[in-house]
Amino acid sequence: MPPPPPPDDDGSSSARTPLIPTAPPRRAVARLHPLPLLVAAAFAASYHVLVAPAPSYYHSLFLSLGSNDTAAAHLRELTLRPHLAGTEANARAAAHVVSSLSSLSFPTRVAPYSVLLSYPIHRSLSLSAPAHATTPFALVQDTYPGDPYAAASAEAVPTFLAYAASGSVAAEAVYANYGRPEDFAYLAARGVDVSGKVVLARYGKVYRGDIVINARKAGAAAALIYTDDKDYAAGKAFPDGPWMPPSGVQVGSTFKGVGDPTTPMWASSEGCERVSIAEAMATEDMPGIPALPVSGRDGEAILQLIGGDVAPEDWQGGDGAPVYRLGPGPAVLNLTYVGNETMATIQNVISVIQGKEEPDRYIILGNHRDAWTFGAVDPNSGTAALLELAQRFSELQKKGWRPRRTIILCNWDAEEYGLVGSTEWVEENRAMLTSRTVAYLNVDSAVYGAGFYASATPQLDELLKEASKQVQNPDNETQSLYDLWMASASSSLIGRLGGGGSDYSAFVQHIGIPSVDVSMGSEYPVYHSLYDDFVWMEKFGDPLFRRHVAVASMWGLVALRLSDEEILPFNYSTYAVELENGAIDINERLLGVPVSLSPLQKSIEDFKRATLQVDSELKALQTWKVWYPWRKNPLTVRDLNERLMMTERAFTDREGLSGRPWYKHLIYAPSLHDDYGAQVYPGVDDAIQMAERTNTSESWRSVQHEIYRIARVIKQASLVLSGGLT
Repeated sequence: MPPPPPPDDDGSSSARTPLIPTAPPRRAVARLHPLPLLVAAAFAASYHVLVAPAPSYYHSLFLSLGSNDTAAAHLRELTLRPHLAGTEANARAAAHVVSSLSSLSFPTRVAPYSVLLSYPIHRSLSLSAPAHATTPFALVQDTYPGDPYAAASAEAVPTFLAYAASGSVAAEAVYANYGRPEDFAYLAARGVDVSGKVVLARYGKVYRGDIVINARKAGAAAALIYTDDKDYAAGKAFPDGPWMPPSGVQVGSTFKGVGDPTTPMWASSEGCERVSIAEAMATEDMPGIPALPVSGRDGEAILQLIGGDVAPEDWQGGDGAPVYRLGPGPAVLNLTYVGNETMATIQNVISVIQGKEEPDRYIILGNHRDAWTFGAVDPNSGTAALLELAQRFSELQKKGWRPRRTIILCNWDAEEYGLVGSTEWVEENRAMLTSRTVAYLNVDSAVYGAGFYASATPQLDELLKEASKQVQNPDNETQSLYDLWMASASSSLIGRLGGGGSDYSAFVQHIGIPSVDVSMGSEYPVYHSLYDDFVWMEKFGDPLFRRHVAVASMWGLVALRLSDEEILPFNYSTYAVELENGAIDINERLLGVPVSLSPLQKSIEDFKRATLQVDSELKALQTWKVWYPWRKNPLTVRDLNERLMMTERAFTDREGLSGRPWYKHLIYAPSLHDDYGAQVYPGVDDAIQMAERTNTSESWRSVQHEIYRIARVIKQASLVLSGGLT
């Protein structure tokens, strides 16, 4: 039996109102009778079905159009040369993206920005110790016999850490493990004086910028970061295997901020206000001391000459490594770094597929293009996937498809320096994006290797699972991507977007846009080194380019469902669970201290009631669509979609996190001590860490204040989701 019909716009029962309104007293209309009108309506509906296929038809067609060859061809073209942001080679890569998208008849433009970038001018490093001759380090990544990119490698930027302070230091070396706050605390507890020394730390646990800043806060005069064999060279080195060669170096940025350093909190638009370069380089978000990255081979040579107490077991290297000691000395490091911080032009590429029914609602897909070297994995596997799915969208258009909502394809620049291109674009277009964007779908590096990984804001969890069941596992044709995902998932199936590691940051953490980030694989050992090239990808990352196609399929299918479905496929019940789990974690940390969680717990209960209400509305609308399609009120659907879209915005606060005002989202943001790490309730976490260090009544009152703040934004989110006023 069908359900009772929905109420009319005025709330009255349809039993009192005929399905076909009484005709007005005009001759032409008065001659029409209900039966012909019903017949005409039925014919129109059937004609529409015959002429315009359902969205699911186009979605299936999209999945059938994947092309390994297209993805491979784009990746080969994009990685012919190293293409660092601000260089001619990266402008050439931008031209390839523009040409590729324009050839598909998508309106495409370049959005340029003038921003502060950093390049090396001079670097030197030498090691000395009593009874040992001074050893200069070449600071060069070696090519190998038969390397097809040997000539192009000469164009790669010398190994450096962007935005490191210029200067010269000669001092004893201290080994600091992964350079985390707890590592420096251990050194202090063991009586190892870091002040004025050169810290040697290894990559692997936290963002490199945090390592250098932690060293500076501990009093170090300079820092070196190396790739330990234990983490990056556990097997055959490239080109014989996927692991980092002995001379391989991970380069990267050490800027802990977001966007252009000369325009904090606002866009780098033409003629805009700017702080000076000197002012930008003097902020706490900059490393503030000279620093260099070095190879595993050079790091081990330094460790062999560091004396002092033996480091703990979990600070040691892998099999065959020398015994690691804490220092200081007797090894002395003489380090010089001279950098060039200069204004440079970067180029975002923006391409638009106009929506038909709701052109003012945006589904945004983004990937960055700039790379420290060749960038075959990071980021151009993602760029190749973006261009491959764009080709499929073009084929759908030829078959008659038009998205219900507008799809925007974005290729960002200068992500590697600090998410610069995406941040400037979001800041410049903040008002439009906050009022019109349904979701942002990010792919940084599409393919690292095997396994499927996804992170999202929680209302998109179910959509990701549903979509993954329709995409084929690229490594096993008898399975879906969902099957692979379940097999490769570790502690949590879906990660959260609180970390600062990619271009979703401005969308989620600054303006509160529901977002997704997906990839095949999650890590690779030649990260940010000279060896991240097409050969590595073709031999080890994705020999048949099926993984590229799988990511493009997943990425595009999620975009199609968000753009084509009349009712947005959001589910906030998972969000309520996330909020509750976060509160449980906080409660465990606050046992025995004078802080109450009751405001937070009450707000979460309100949010849970709002999710139940909206779930009921969604079910009712879906039922009415089946049984009473002619009674559908588009304003009702629009209102519900607006609430689903805008609820994420309500988790933001205009003042932002205490001491970190750019981060407006109070539920998800980077950890204070690890820019890569995602933190739930980051403001509360920051306040608890401070209170634990100082243990003053004022610091615990700050914790209580932060709990009230998150309770308030959750309450606002409940009101938006339920569509009610107090």
